Amino acid sequence: MEVRQLEIFRTLAEELNFTRTAERVHCVQSNVTGQIHSLEEELGTQLFDRLAKRVVLTEAGKRLLPYAEKVLVTLTEAKHAVSSGSAPSGPLRVGAPESVLTYRLPRVLRKFRKQYPDVELIFRPYEDANLVDPLETGQLDVTIRMADEIANERLSSIHLRTERVIFVTGPSHPLAAKAKVTPEDLKGQTMLLTEAGCAYRKKLDDLLSLRGIRPKNTTEFTSVEAIKSCAALGMGVALLPEIVVAAELREDRLTALRWSGPPMDISTQVIWHRDKWISPALDAFVKTLQKELQE
Repeated sequence: MEVRQLEIFRTLAEELNFTRTAERVHCVQSNVTGQIHSLEEELGTQLFDRLAKRVVLTEAGKRLLPYAEKVLVTLTEAKHAVSSGSAPSGPLRVGAPESVLTYRLPRVLRKFRKQYPDVELIFRPYEDANLVDPLETGQLDVTIRMADEIANERLSSIHLRTERVIFVTGPSHPLAAKAKVTPEDLKGQTMLLTEAGCAYRKKLDDLLSLRGIRPKNTTEFTSVEAIKSCAALGMGVALLPEIVVAAELREDRLTALRWSGPPMDISTQVIWHRDKWISPALDAFVKTLQKELQE
C-alpha cells in the first residue's frame, strides 16, 4: 500500500463521490479510480460498492478506514516532529460539546491565537461517549468533555473545572414558584434534555431510574440553544450547565428551580490518547486551557 493510495481512499470514504474526491486530492477522476482499483487488487477485496450513481463503503472498506486514518495521521505527525522544531505550529483538531465551545472556549481561543498564531485550531462539536476511536485514529488530537471520570487506560486526562448544572423553566411554570423542588416533583413533568450520551443527562436518568420516577415525557435536543428556547416558552423543565443559561436567568427569561435533590454538577476534563505524541501545539493548548479555565 502506498501513502497516496491511502490518502485517496480516505478522501473517497469521506466524500463518497469520485468527482469531489479528485478535486480534493488535486488529480483527474481516472487517477482516483485507478488508485482505488489498485488498492482493492492488492488487498484482494472490494472497498467500495458502485451502485448506479452512489458510492458506498463495503464492510472491508469500513474496517480499513480507521487504520488508514491512523497511518496518515502518524506520518503527518512524524513529518511535523522532524521539521517544525519546538515552536507550536500546524493543525490541531479539538473536539468539545456545544456548551463548552460556545461558553468557555472563546476567551481561550482569543488568548491562544494571539500567543500562537502558527497553530491552526480546528474545532469539532463532539458529544459521543466513545472517546477512544476518534483520538486513536487522529480524527481528533484532543477533546474537552464533561464527565466526572475517564475510565479508560488508553486515555490521559486533566480536570479543568466543575460546572454547576441546574434545572430551569420558564417563569410561569408551576415548579418555578416552589420553595423546594425534589426529584419526586419531576414525576409527570415534560423534560427538555440533551441527548442520552451527555454525562449530566445520564446523572438525571440514573437518579430517576433509582427512585422509580417517570416524567410525563422526554424531548431530546441536539442543541442547548433549542432547549433554552423551549424552556423559556414554558414547554417543560430543562437541565443545563449554569453558564449556558446565565444571560437568560439575569434577564428573567428563565428561572432556576430550587433543587433539593442530589447535585447534578459535572467535571470538565481535557483528554488525549496516552500514546499520542505531545506536539508543541498540543502542549501549548492544554497549558492554555489550564491557565484560563482551571479552578
